[in-house]
Formats: sequence, structure tokens, C-alpha cells
Amino acid sequence: MLIKAESNVPETREIFKSLLEKPEKIFEMMRFDFKEIAERTLCELLKVELSHHLGREAYERTGLKSNHRNGYYGKKYTPKNIGELNLKIPRDRNGTFSSELVSKYNSYEKAIEKDVSLMFLSGMSTRSIELISPQIFGRKISHGEVSQINNELLTGLETWRTRDLSALKIKYMYIDGVNFHMRQGHSIDVIPMLVVIGVTTNNQKTFLTIQKGDKESATTWREVFKDLKSRGLDSKTVELGIMDGLSGLMTVFKEEFSNAKIQRCQVHVARNVLCKVPKKLKEEVIDHLRDIFYAGNKTKALDNFEKFSIKYQAQLPSAVQCLSKVIDECLTFYSFPQEHWISIRTTNLIERANKEFKRRTKSMEILAGENSAHRLLCFIALKMELKWKSSPLGRRYVLPNLPNFTQLA
Repeated sequence: MLIKAESNVPETREIFKSLLEKPEKIFEMMRFDFKEIAERTLCELLKVELSHHLGREAYERTGLKSNHRNGYYGKKYTPKNIGELNLKIPRDRNGTFSSELVSKYNSYEKAIEKDVSLMFLSGMSTRSIELISPQIFGRKISHGEVSQINNELLTGLETWRTRDLSALKIKYMYIDGVNFHMRQGHSIDVIPMLVVIGVTTNNQKTFLTIQKGDKESATTWREVFKDLKSRGLDSKTVELGIMDGLSGLMTVFKEEFSNAKIQRCQVHVARNVLCKVPKKLKEEVIDHLRDIFYAGNKTKALDNFEKFSIKYQAQLPSAVQCLSKVIDECLTFYSFPQEHWISIRTTNLIERANKEFKRRTKSMEILAGENSAHRLLCFIALKMELKWKSSPLGRRYVLPNLPNFTQLA
């Protein structure tokens, strides 16, 4: 107890006076008392558990030759919110007793493992968790232990990442890659993670794949698409692929999804065009791009493109040529429901997802490897999917004022 019953009034006053000088001491004393109580309680429960195992109390005679108590061994064990306890684990002579209260192979409560996993999945590195674990859990959790704990998550998240897709009817696919610094053996390399987000026929958004690969390789993208189909994705229901200008991607997509059309991201195309425009003309060219990409219909958009070509052919031939090569893929969205135009004319949906991946892993700086990347990104993706359930594609139709184009100037 903090203040013993037999303490006299002057002693009590002195104790409270010292506590007022350092109020935090009372909580330290309380925690110490709680630990002592927890240790005594657990030790008594362990004795009861052994009695139940042997079928009799200590010193009780049954007249039969049977197993006996055989002393104790020390064990450090950490329950959640209490801190590290020093326990005396009873033993039996035959070595058949194994406590279910305090597992022989665990040095901390299962609830701590869940907390460690949540800390890791929230973006903390294994080293950071190791550093703060004594203050949070009352014992040090090494970075190796953190990795071991998180290995158990891999099975569940990997099952989701490679799940069967045959129940999903996908009509739109957003395709992109995002780079991370990742540990590869003894070196740190920039490794792309390939991401595909699908939109179902009832306008729900879902992650179809997150996997390591070269985002500039057509062969890699072909394998990604083949993997999706091997997991049950029906290629015949896919109507549109939204992507930027990754090398070889459009060709492979057309071959693997022959019924689908391609929408090039207008922001990426605008950025490519503006790279070929002198600074003094950028605002003027942006206005023309706005007239093309945000026309009321495809006919008007093509008419505005023709005016742009005529006006700048002599002055900015490379910019005109850059836009001419992809103008058809930039205007594909006009073939789809108008309430979806705002969402399918750019890769903003998948860009926002990639930005969230980066934000949530920023504190880690370096991902520990492919498995670590899968764990983290899948966890983040699942949280995003929960939010998406309340915001299906095309729920609102708002015509924006091309803010992304303006930022490119």
C-alpha cells in the first residue's frame, strides 16, 4: 500500500508533502504496487494450476504412486499495461506440467504482440519500436522480435493480396507503379511496387494487386495482367484502362484486354506538352489544354484541338506533335457515362493511393524487404478500401477547374 494504515498523522503529512513536490511519484508508486500485486496473484494462480494438473493440493496424500511437485524456476513475463514481472513457475517431477496461464515459450502477453503489429503497420520502423518499447511495455522488444511478430501477419495479408478475383466484375482498371527505397540483401535499392486498382460494375473501388516489379518493363506488366486473370479476373468485363505513359504498357494492356479502351492521364500528358513550351507561353497553352480536355463533348474537344494545332504548329511544333500522338487516348472518357468523367480522365485515384503509401511509410525511410513492403502496403490498402465503400465512383459529378494543370505552369 502507498500509505500504511499504522502511519501516524505527521508521517502522513510528510508523505503528502513530498508527493506535492513531485506529483508524478504517486503514479510510480502505484505502478510498483500493481506489479507486486500482479506477481503475487499470478504466482498463486500458477500453484492452483499445478494442483489441478496433479489432482491434489500440496502435501495432500492419495495413497497412490503419482506425480509430485518439484520446486520452481524463474521466468520474466510482461503482461500488457503492467510491466515486466518476475515469476516463480512451479514444476512437477515428471515434467508433464505446462502452464496455460503463462506459456513456456512466450515472454509477454499476446495483447502486446497486437500492439507491436499496429505500431509497425502504422509506419514505425522496427528500430523505433525497439527504442520506445521499454517505456510503453515495460520491457525491451528487440527489432528482431518485432520482425518475428509481424511475420504472423504476412499469412493473412498475403492471402488477401493474392485472393481469388472471380467474384468481381471489373470494368475500369487504374494502373501505375510507385518507387520505394528497399533493402535487398546488403544493399539499399530503389524498387518499384506495381499497383492496380479496379472499379466494379457497381462502381466500388478495390485493389487488385500490389507486387514488386519493373514498372518500365512491358514484360513485367504482361505478367501482372496474366496473374490477375489466373486469379479469376474476367478480362471480357474490363472496358477501360486508365494509365500514364509508362513504356510498353498500353500495347500490353490492349493485347491482354482486347475488349477494353485506354484513357491516358490528362495531367501526365499536359505535363509532357508543357515541357516543350517556353515559360512565357505556359499559361496561354494551359488555357488551350483546358478547352480541349474539358469541352462538353468529344466533337467540341477535337475542334479545340484543331485550333490549338493550327495556332502553334509553327511556333511550338514539338508541343503540338506531343499532344497529337495521344489525343485519341486522352479523349476516350467521352465514351463513358458523364458522371464518371471526372474520375476516369486522370490517374488521380491511384496517384492518391500511392501518395498515401508514401506518407504512411515516410517515417521508415527504408523498407526491410519485399515481404515487409507487402505487409505495410496491403494494410494501408485495406484501410483505404474501407473508406471507399462509402464513396463509390461517380457518386458526385463536379466539374473542376483543372487545378493540376495550373500547378504545372
